[in-house]
Amino acid sequence: MRIVSLLPSATEILFAIGAGDAVVGVTFECDHPPRARTRRIVSTSALPEGLPPAAIDRVVSERMAAGEDLYHLDRGALAGLDADLVVTQDLCAVCAVDVSTVHDALDHLACSADVLTIDPHTLDEVITSVVTIGDATGTGDRARRLAGALRDRLAAVRAKVAAEEPAAALVLEWTDPPFAPGHWVPDMIGAAGGRCVLGRAGERSYRTDWAAVTGAGAGIVVCAPCGFGLEESTRLAAPVARRLPPGTQLWAVDANASFARPGPRLVDGVEALAGIFHPAVAGPPDPALARRLA
Repeated sequence: MRIVSLLPSATEILFAIGAGDAVVGVTFECDHPPRARTRRIVSTSALPEGLPPAAIDRVVSERMAAGEDLYHLDRGALAGLDADLVVTQDLCAVCAVDVSTVHDALDHLACSADVLTIDPHTLDEVITSVVTIGDATGTGDRARRLAGALRDRLAAVRAKVAAEEPAAALVLEWTDPPFAPGHWVPDMIGAAGGRCVLGRAGERSYRTDWAAVTGAGAGIVVCAPCGFGLEESTRLAAPVARRLPPGTQLWAVDANASFARPGPRLVDGVEALAGIFHPAVAGPPDPALARRLA
């Protein structure tokens, strides 16, 4: 089998369940595990580099309103890979190549590859998608073992924080303008012993404003801007500190690794959140994933 993955989380899953050797094509964002960087890149971003968050939001909004693509799919590279399976998503046009673009490209190339669309909206669905990908790639047994191990880790976190008062927390998925969390992030907060403010479990994240953020009553604010690692999140979180009520804890996290991408490392994010919310019982968060700013 020859697999093209058009989603960083799918690439992560494929390697984790033993299908990595079959992966022949990836996106420019597929950086985990490091071996994924040795595969041919078949899609790149259409966004200019180096834009600040507000400009990124503006450009994305303008291009989506105009019906323009946010990613370039290299049809030539795709044609040369002779793929049997293409793994993509139909969850968020900002996150990866639109699935309709994938189908159009395959039709144009007269390619008969199967297309597997992964669209998890909740934490449980993310773990279930591991099994779905495993069944599609002949690695179902290993995928089920991984899914079981992830669920066991979540159960262990929940047991540690079960007796604690839920911490009122807000995870910002973007900082300028602020975006309240959606999809699996509110589930992560709940599993870690928190009470999600402003977020909507299983639904899309949404643009809010600073009046809503400061009035939400969150004692802990976690900056997890989609597409950024810990160092970049720390830099983007610095202006947020000036907007929060006195006494509010402010943290920055590695959003790419453990918050934004619906793969196995979301459980690392849950464990980090438990350490942020309840360090006395869960232990401090991994410093490679989370950093306190205030």
